Amino acid sequence: MRAITRLNIGGPAIHAILLTDALDDGAQFSSTLVTGTTAPHEGDMLDMAAARSVRPIVLPALGREISPLDDLVSLARMVQLVRRLRPDVVHTHMAKAGTVGRLAARLCGVPLIVHTYHGHVFHSYFSPAKTRVFVTIEKALGLVTDRIVVLGEEQRVEIASLGVAPAEKLEPIRLGLELSPFLDAQAARGGLRRELGLSENVPLIGIVARLVPIKAHELFFEAAEHVLHQRPEARFVVVGDGERRAELEAMVDRMGLRDAVTFLGWRRPMIGVYADLDVVALTSRNEGSPVSLIEAMAAGRPVISTHVGGVPDVVVNGVTGLTVPSGDANAMGDGILQLLGDRTLADRLAAAGRRHVYPRYDSSRLVDEVRNLYLRELAGRGRAVPSVGVTA
Repeated sequence: MRAITRLNIGGPAIHAILLTDALDDGAQFSSTLVTGTTAPHEGDMLDMAAARSVRPIVLPALGREISPLDDLVSLARMVQLVRRLRPDVVHTHMAKAGTVGRLAARLCGVPLIVHTYHGHVFHSYFSPAKTRVFVTIEKALGLVTDRIVVLGEEQRVEIASLGVAPAEKLEPIRLGLELSPFLDAQAARGGLRRELGLSENVPLIGIVARLVPIKAHELFFEAAEHVLHQRPEARFVVVGDGERRAELEAMVDRMGLRDAVTFLGWRRPMIGVYADLDVVALTSRNEGSPVSLIEAMAAGRPVISTHVGGVPDVVVNGVTGLTVPSGDANAMGDGILQLLGDRTLADRLAAAGRRHVYPRYDSSRLVDEVRNLYLRELAGRGRAVPSVGVTA
């Protein structure tokens, strides 16, 4: 049984849907996906789930916001589900599902409990006092979790250093995405520019991220101001939606950037968007494994990001892209100008970026590694799993 707080647009939902689909083979595994509801402004991945015949069980109380009553209801419903399904493995994703799902699994004596940190809330999300509470809760949950999956070595070191779990319990397994379609992105070039009325020679810079505080879009706009002083013809697009949309649009108006910045909302498929971007930026204060950068790199686009969280596992500064200190708008702007002004550098970083992410972050590798984790841990607990092709 796989539990995720909600299937909002982003890497965790893609990850959970792909794994549920692939590990529901009728031979070794059957899989059930459990999720909460998605806020209207977030957008969801239910169409992706339906396309793969993944039909999640929805627990409405399993929402993002903390609510003692809803959380108790979610726990009671989750316990009922675990008792009914009797899974050998409960694997949770995201904080709320990670809390409720792991507690229910332990109460019901599930043999193997696994949790994935796609990112974490241990800094830049909440006040210091609230953050300490979350760290304490995660330390307690770590005691009832058999294996904890992290998305890279940087995250493994960070989480171990906080004492959430010992390093030997942390299993690095990189994010897995369906990247092969992005390899042909160049063939889609021109569509977005025609929509925006931009010629081929107009520099176009984009950010693809939820419109939430942790993504720090204000840094992107400050960097845009910096760029426009030297490249007044440059244009910027914001792909995504979220709770800050009205606030960020008002910010753009106050900064006098309305003619240079376009809010596109969510777009799918994303291939045509990446194809027309000269630079893809990310300005997060904290980040797990950056889906937009991985997709952009697979599409052959040069990228620049703040040096936070799991970003350095993906963007190696000066090798596969550029990274700058968190919160430094001038450095972000200078990096964008460098990529726009030095085509040889941009092309070299883009080519190296594509080699770095594909097939390293492809979904086929993800499925194999998670499958092997389950098999190894279940075998160590005396649970025999049929070989592939043998009916259970």
